[in-house]
Amino acid sequence: MTRIVFVTPAAERIEIDADDGLSVMECARRANVPGIVAECGGACSCATCHVHVDPAWSLAVGEATGMERDMLEFAEDVRDTSRLSCQVKVAPALDGLVVHLPAGQG
Repeated sequence: MTRIVFVTPAAERIEIDADDGLSVMECARRANVPGIVAECGGACSCATCHVHVDPAWSLAVGEATGMERDMLEFAEDVRDTSRLSCQVKVAPALDGLVVHLPAGQG
């Protein structure tokens, strides 16, 4: 299991145990993390699973590319560290990953 920490806009920390191989979005939905809408169910076609990766984890997670980057144009409060959580795969190297939830989802 890989630990992921979600930080809400109110600075509440929600820590979950995530299954390796699933996306961060899938794990968040299974754990009922508020703020991850994921209308498209992980098809990278809605931008409603947008998160801000904590800067300390930016290199480990990497940057959005291709279609993901295009979809982020429809998200609210996009930053350099923005990712769609459906495109980030959980792996042991991400144990302790911290992502911040935006105030709203596009």
